[in-house]
Amino acid sequence: MTRRTVRALAPVLLLAAAALTGCSSEADDATKVDTKPGGATAKRTAKATTDPSAAKGGTVGGPGSVCKLPVVLDTAQHWTAESVVAAEPGSDFAELGVQGPVTLACEIDAKPAGHIGFLRVWQGDDKGSTARQALEGFVKADTGSSKITYTQTTVGELSVTEARYTIYSELLDETRLNRAFAVATPDGPVVVHLGGLDAHEHKSMLPAFELAKRSVRLG
Repeated sequence: MTRRTVRALAPVLLLAAAALTGCSSEADDATKVDTKPGGATAKRTAKATTDPSAAKGGTVGGPGSVCKLPVVLDTAQHWTAESVVAAEPGSDFAELGVQGPVTLACEIDAKPAGHIGFLRVWQGDDKGSTARQALEGFVKADTGSSKITYTQTTVGELSVTEARYTIYSELLDETRLNRAFAVATPDGPVVVHLGGLDAHEHKSMLPAFELAKRSVRLG
């Protein structure tokens, strides 16, 4: 298996593992929660899927956070963050943790909120890089990226560059939507990316992505 193949399969393999884990967890908890129509669990899941704005559940990147980042951003309710430890240099898996000019630093898992996907936070060490430069390098390195559009907004004192693009998966024979935004910090650029198992999951998780984007600030 080549490194290119490993990179192309990585999102599918990771999301499939999350789905299987989620199924097991739901089965184990079947006797502990109210899953009847109209029950508390059903209502919470329906709200998470349809509510255009995600409620804040916590933050990542600040003092005491599991992820040490040069920025702080809010996370949606029930999403859980975990710091990413780089794989051994030179291994095929080490390449999965690097995309263009940035390295994976933090994964924010949507599974506890009932979705299959992650917000992934990537960090670069080029202190002279602009947000646009970092994001262009990130998207270009995403195998199969196309239909790319860039926009720029301001959040507080930060200039935020956002990319919307698609990825074609040969394995699944489908095109998936992707969103990412980037900011420049004194310690280097930060890219926050949202993928998803499919178009439905991607759309369901967009409120969490928007929450992160509108709350991002320097740490």
